[in-house]
Amino acid sequence: MSRLIVIGGSKGIGNAIVTSLLSSYDEVVNISRTPPENESENLKHYSCDVINDELPEIDSADGLVYCPGSINLKPINRLSIDDFKNDFEINVLGAVKAIQKYLPSLKNGNNPSIVLFSTVATKLGMPFHASVAASKSAVEGLTKSLGAELAPTVRVNAIAPTVTDTELAFKLLRNERMIENMNDRHPLKKYLQPQEVADMAGFLLSQKAASLSGQVFEMDCGIVSFKI
Repeated sequence: MSRLIVIGGSKGIGNAIVTSLLSSYDEVVNISRTPPENESENLKHYSCDVINDELPEIDSADGLVYCPGSINLKPINRLSIDDFKNDFEINVLGAVKAIQKYLPSLKNGNNPSIVLFSTVATKLGMPFHASVAASKSAVEGLTKSLGAELAPTVRVNAIAPTVTDTELAFKLLRNERMIENMNDRHPLKKYLQPQEVADMAGFLLSQKAASLSGQVFEMDCGIVSFKI
């Protein structure tokens, strides 16, 4: 039986991944604090705080996607050491915990693949992003290191999106003027929708990406790639 594990699939990009891939797997397992609104016979949910709780036992899996993240934007003199610790725990240590737990399950799966999440802020210096950029840079290092360590059995890749229209990014897109400014900042005159990112995750999990591992894919709408 084909199985995908999604950590944090109740909202935002994670929920878009769950929704779009329900038809691609015999079972999609969502692990998050709150259940997704999706209803499907092949969707299984475990209510779990990935940082503080024991993760459920799953015997085999073909894919693992770790979606939890943070957008903690503050000037450096307002970022506490606890801010850095919390962002690192959510973005990095939670992913490590999930991978360590489910690596045996993935090795029992068919052509297994892991997808993690970074951000364009690791490549493009942005004010107030010190904590999240530091954490996501660690995710990119983890992606490359594990890609090498787990080859050829398990592929590991990451997606680095620009601003995406989710609840997490609400403060950046909370009115029409901010939306217009965000569009104008990107050379492609747009920012991302969750489904676009879900489509990329689906591709990386699939055999169409069988030759890709240890890569970080910038979905940047041109903001990192171009200077216009």
